[in-house]
Amino acid sequence: MAIEIKPDGQILVRIPNRVSDAQARKFVESKADWIKKTLLKIESRAQNEAPIVKFTDTELKIIKKKAKKEIPVLVDMYASKIGVSYNRISIRAQKTLWGSCTAEGNLNFNCLLVLLPERIMRYVVVHELCHRKEMNHSKRFWYEVSKIIPDYRELRKQLKETGNRYLERL
Repeated sequence: MAIEIKPDGQILVRIPNRVSDAQARKFVESKADWIKKTLLKIESRAQNEAPIVKFTDTELKIIKKKAKKEIPVLVDMYASKIGVSYNRISIRAQKTLWGSCTAEGNLNFNCLLVLLPERIMRYVVVHELCHRKEMNHSKRFWYEVSKIIPDYRELRKQLKETGNRYLERL
């Protein structure tokens, strides 16, 4: 089960079919404080920030071109350091994800990564490559990430704080 709150305040709840209505309701109720806090942050940000300017098609083409050049270089470098292989790399303008890894070893990255500080881009690449060893977010997974990016917690926090402003421009 998952709850996602979009930058515009829209709340999405993802519930697997096997989960009962009562379980789903209990899950949502257990997250009520987080939902309220997040909605207040969004409202506060909306009052304090300039309007969001969407990327133009031309800007996105330039960003994607840069990402298709830079990200595969990082993937190759870190794949050998981590000791994993991968299948193919896709680079797209995704509205919610920075990266993902499939069981088949396909890596997907958001082209907007190239607009973030390089340390954060490297963290996302390492994060996805570590899923080639652990397809979850267990302690073993985070240990693998920490071997390459010891300060991953700080970078993850920075990505959450600054990254959404870029995603909102899609």
